[in-house]
Amino acid sequence: MKITPNFLSFRISAKGMSIQKKKMELVTENIANMSTTKTGDGKPYKRKFLVVKQIEENKNKLSLRKSLNGDAFNALLPVNQNSLLDSDKNIVTEVKEDNSEGELVYMPDHPDANEEGYVQMPNVNVVTEMVDMIAASRSFEANVAAFEASKQIAKNSLEI
Repeated sequence: MKITPNFLSFRISAKGMSIQKKKMELVTENIANMSTTKTGDGKPYKRKFLVVKQIEENKNKLSLRKSLNGDAFNALLPVNQNSLLDSDKNIVTEVKEDNSEGELVYMPDHPDANEEGYVQMPNVNVVTEMVDMIAASRSFEANVAAFEASKQIAKNSLEI
């Protein structure tokens, strides 16, 4: 009998922690620049956010079964175990800018004020950023818990 290690759960949890770390870094950058009215291009700072996508190279690698009661995915059925092990490599992250306008604030003495005395502020809302930070922190903690559970399962299986 051939025994092969399967570290898929560790890799998935590690990828999740990595993604949440990137989200926290963007939240930090957004909060740090919430008063930056002029960047290198002469415009106010634009809020950044992370987009996470999964790229499917071959639809035959995984079979996703949708349930009829509205659940997003009811089951994940691997067609080929090797392709499932590489599935976390198909996750791509991309940093995008929020192109919505920030508010205009009347500050006639500000160096970036227009002729009417208004300054275009960045589109960063501290409440939104704090909510994103808490969500990323909780998701990171969930991935740590999943990693620890996988570690305990692996340890217990070695004791059998």
